[in-house]
Amino acid sequence: MPRPTGRVLTLLELLQSGGTRTVAELADRLGVEGRTVRRYVGQLIDLDVPVESVRGRYGGYRLAPGYRLPPLMLSDDEALAVLLGLVAGRRAGLTTAERTASETASAKIRRVLPRHIARRFDTLLEALDFTERPGDDATPDTPHVTRIPDTPDAEVLLTVADAVRHRRPVALRYTDRDGRRSERTLHPYGIVAHGGRWYVTGKDAGISEDRVFRLDRITAPRTLPGTFEAPSGPGPAQRVLSAFATAEYRHAVTLRIQGTVGEIRAHLPVSVARVEEYGPVAGEEPATERWLRVELRVERLDWLPLVLASLDRPFVIERPDALRDLVIALADRLMTHARRA
Repeated sequence: MPRPTGRVLTLLELLQSGGTRTVAELADRLGVEGRTVRRYVGQLIDLDVPVESVRGRYGGYRLAPGYRLPPLMLSDDEALAVLLGLVAGRRAGLTTAERTASETASAKIRRVLPRHIARRFDTLLEALDFTERPGDDATPDTPHVTRIPDTPDAEVLLTVADAVRHRRPVALRYTDRDGRRSERTLHPYGIVAHGGRWYVTGKDAGISEDRVFRLDRITAPRTLPGTFEAPSGPGPAQRVLSAFATAEYRHAVTLRIQGTVGEIRAHLPVSVARVEEYGPVAGEEPATERWLRVELRVERLDWLPLVLASLDRPFVIERPDALRDLVIALADRLMTHARRA
């Protein structure tokens, strides 16, 4: 049975989750009577924790704004979420100082983590990769905004990370974007943060092909016996980017653009398009302008005419014809607007 001090701390944790808690609710959660809840509240007030009572039918207790932060209690999942957010912020370039508040906050939380959680968190860090780097260009249809990925279920994240670290197969349940559920066996290569989400890339043993899965769509992961060999070639982040660039979307677009690889990549980054990069001709500099083949798979075509206009380079649309019609329509509109007095 929990000691009274443990119940007082549990009461503080419940109040820190936000909102007003009724006496009956708190008594039920703590396994005590209402008058005991009131006594525990008094103990918190004696410790200078700003608890206030709310009168009325839906009254109870809540934390009031105070002059200082009250003692903060985090569950293992909450601590993991905070640490991951801090790590993602630093890796995404949101903090640049050598010794930042995020680093000191991380150190404080890690000092009080249970040893088994701290070890699993270190394993998770070894398995992580990020597709975004400070100064990355924006995708063509959205401005560049660095997004901290939402934290998926902690047990899913830690189980998959442990499998990545020890090269162990994982059995899991997956729900795709159409709501279809399936049982998979995955050889996970790494966990990757991309576009505000966490992904795992690896080989789907059932079809012997590389796949990318969203972690928040994975449930019931279970490590299996045996090991697998780590693949050579691109790292997990590059594999995720390549998967998005070649994903099956509504429209397959093929272009030929005259320019340098750098000029094209400034508007069509690797997560959006594939650029067939030819080696330089004898005596030709790598940055020399030449015709390059560009392939994209997209759900919508309406943003591409503006991208081609902003490139300001000669181009040929090989497919689809619908894109050519959109470009012509944009050119007509621009000419009409330009001729207006």
